[in-house]
Amino acid sequence: MKLTAKIAILFIALCSTTLTIAQDKKPASPAATASGTINGATIKIDYSSPFVKGRTIWGDLVPYSKVWRAGANKATTFDISKNIKVEGKELAAGKYTFFVIPEKDGKATVIFNKEIKDLNPYNYDEAKDALRVSVKTKKAAKLVESLVYNVNKDNVTLSWEYLEIPVSIK
Repeated sequence: MKLTAKIAILFIALCSTTLTIAQDKKPASPAATASGTINGATIKIDYSSPFVKGRTIWGDLVPYSKVWRAGANKATTFDISKNIKVEGKELAAGKYTFFVIPEKDGKATVIFNKEIKDLNPYNYDEAKDALRVSVKTKKAAKLVESLVYNVNKDNVTLSWEYLEIPVSIK
């Protein structure tokens, strides 16, 4: 076999190894979806799920008293098939951008915003809020490494690190 043929084979082998490694690498905050039905309303939440990775999340990575997009990479969306009550307040069927303002005192403000685009906290417009509610947060029983939303029987819960943010829905 000629030297050029051996070099070509080696080059192809190296390229395919590099391609395999690149394909195996997972995104730092993969896309995720949570969905379910509460009182006849179908709820779908699209978000990106970051990991704790040894960091302090609440009050550090996610500052207290500031609007947070409730996920990573892009805006989190909350899609509802019919009118519901969130913490006792009416919210019309539709698709919303979902934000949270965590507080140090065991509370959080949950926001459903009418503007649907890839919003981040820096261009969030409070005037376009459809609904804001205050909720009590809970300490998680164990570390939740990857941010997750769960649609339960009577609430939606955001869980990450050692904190849960349950939002009552009827």
